[in-house]
Amino acid sequence: MYQADYEAKFRNAKGLAGTNGAFTSARIYTTIQGGSSTNEPTQAIPAAISQDISLLLGLWASGGEGYFQAEIIALKSAITQYGSAFTSRVAGISVGSEDLYRISPTGIAANSGYGANPDVVARYIGELRSALAGTALSGASIGHVDTWTAWVNSSNNAVIDAADWIGFDGYPYFQNTQSNGIENGKTLFDAALAATRAAVGGKPVWITETGWPVSGKTENLAVPNTANAETYWKEVGCPLFGNVNTWWYTQQDSDPVTPNPSFGVIGSSLSTTPLYDLSCSAVSSSSSTPAAPSSTSSVIASSASSASSAISSSASSASSLITSAIGGGSTTSAVASSVVSSVSTAATGGAIASSGGGLGPVVTVPSVINPSAIPTGTGSGSGSGSGLGGNSTSVSTPTSPVSTSPTEVPAGAAVALSGSPMAAFALLLAAIVAL
Repeated sequence: MYQADYEAKFRNAKGLAGTNGAFTSARIYTTIQGGSSTNEPTQAIPAAISQDISLLLGLWASGGEGYFQAEIIALKSAITQYGSAFTSRVAGISVGSEDLYRISPTGIAANSGYGANPDVVARYIGELRSALAGTALSGASIGHVDTWTAWVNSSNNAVIDAADWIGFDGYPYFQNTQSNGIENGKTLFDAALAATRAAVGGKPVWITETGWPVSGKTENLAVPNTANAETYWKEVGCPLFGNVNTWWYTQQDSDPVTPNPSFGVIGSSLSTTPLYDLSCSAVSSSSSTPAAPSSTSSVIASSASSASSAISSSASSASSLITSAIGGGSTTSAVASSVVSSVSTAATGGAIASSGGGLGPVVTVPSVINPSAIPTGTGSGSGSGSGLGGNSTSVSTPTSPVSTSPTEVPAGAAVALSGSPMAAFALLLAAIVAL
């Protein structure tokens, strides 16, 4: 995707019916422009500046040290090239996306692709902090996004200790060994979120991917359709928006091919009419799961996969964006989507995850902006993100904007998740509150 593509996605997100133009932030999964062999910064950055949205940046962490250093080079180049117009719009930075899930027994069984060990992710976080010292992003809030099942595994505590915030991916739809019908969607989500919060020692938890599919196969008792997607939005999303940083999966994942399952809030065209009602006016935030000790605002993010995302080695470019909405009243945010020629996402909390790079990158509605694969080497590799933006919107009244963003994946390729990669172009909706 190029600047004009990102701008079109951002404009669409801000124009979604029922959102009052609240989508003003995006999440991206890589800082490198797709197809670049010189570590060119992603063109999502000038698009964000043009459309006046904030970004939750992502650096792909499953391509080895050489690739991660290429991500840092691209990020530092963007700081120099765009200056404060860029750095003032950074809501946070995610080092990796579902890397821990992909090396877990569940991720391996799902053929989710290359991941990274917890000591590697923790080291990368430290390397990024050192690289940003003395720059305008020296105080950026840095975290990691993964499935909730990774966070409750104590073997991953090194990442928790290194991060400023924790990115939570959770999909009751995929929890197919449990009673996961839509009537239990909120209960399963709340239980997973509570377990994560209990495991991370008071670190802020951002909802970086969640959602319910509008079409696709049934997972045990979980039936995908627009009615259930709307119910999940109302029962899970609306109470979170304005209370917890949240990325909804996803804005769009049916361009050009509709995946199975499909989580898109809109269909194959950039229509401002969503497939189901995105308003939250009748939902009281008092019914929401208690927020972590920090304020948040709403956002929508896009990504190529839900719980974990990967881009196949044949993918020439992939990117996920999250746009967040800022403002009062009920707001939702949408994220630009990631373009991937071949991606699949892993399911969070279930035996198998969905495909994509963050099932729908995210567009966020921030209340306060808090700047928080696979071959190694420069200029190539794979990336994925969580949130819709395969591989990550929220409706609520944010107090101050914060955003998250999907990533773009350079040519070179990431791993396909479930063995049968699927084309994906997805957006994630997220809600963020001031941190």
